[in-house]
Amino acid sequence: MFQIMVVEDDKHMQRLLEAVLKRNGYQVVLADNGKKALEKMDSCHVDLIILDVMMPEMNGYEFSKTLRENNCMIPILMATAKHLPEDKKQGFLSGTDDYMTKPLDMEEMLLRIKALLRRSRIISEKKLVIGKVELDYNALTVTREGEKQTLPQKEFYLLYKLLSYPDCIFTRIELMDEIWGSDTESTDTTVNVHINRLRRRFENYPEFELVAVRGLGYKAVKKVDAE
Repeated sequence: MFQIMVVEDDKHMQRLLEAVLKRNGYQVVLADNGKKALEKMDSCHVDLIILDVMMPEMNGYEFSKTLRENNCMIPILMATAKHLPEDKKQGFLSGTDDYMTKPLDMEEMLLRIKALLRRSRIISEKKLVIGKVELDYNALTVTREGEKQTLPQKEFYLLYKLLSYPDCIFTRIELMDEIWGSDTESTDTTVNVHINRLRRRFENYPEFELVAVRGLGYKAVKKVDAE
């Protein structure tokens, strides 16, 4: 069972989040500021953190930055009344993984929690399973029903990135920066070439397809057969 830490100084919001999370099968740890949250993390395991911003002693930005500076990569969902673009930017710069503004839509929050936990599991296990297809990040392999293909490094990273975030559109520049590096001398047409190679490799796989979104970039789409 996943354990979620709620770092929130509003007692009413604490109780509400605790009730919603427990009703949906999560264990909950409570803290009313970042300093107390750090103390509790010394003695208990946490899978995900729901984090307020405006708190005494140590606010959400400071807490998130402290975790990341100490190489703690627990997923953080920042939930705050601060809704301006610069607030959201500061949240992501401090290390949060996702950002919601209050009042919270609880159903949306639960969906975001599931997505964050899923991504965290993918990163830690470095394996991704879609239907009968398994991608092994360490081995650079794609396996389906006993058939194993070892991909060139860049092709594999590109496919793994897209399949880790199905239906999410990535621009060519975003993919170039993450997979080839921002200082690469390659052009963004390199992405097109690698996408076309991947399409040819997996054109007979019913689980997924790589789709070009005109004027934007690319996304991976899971097919019904993958469920």
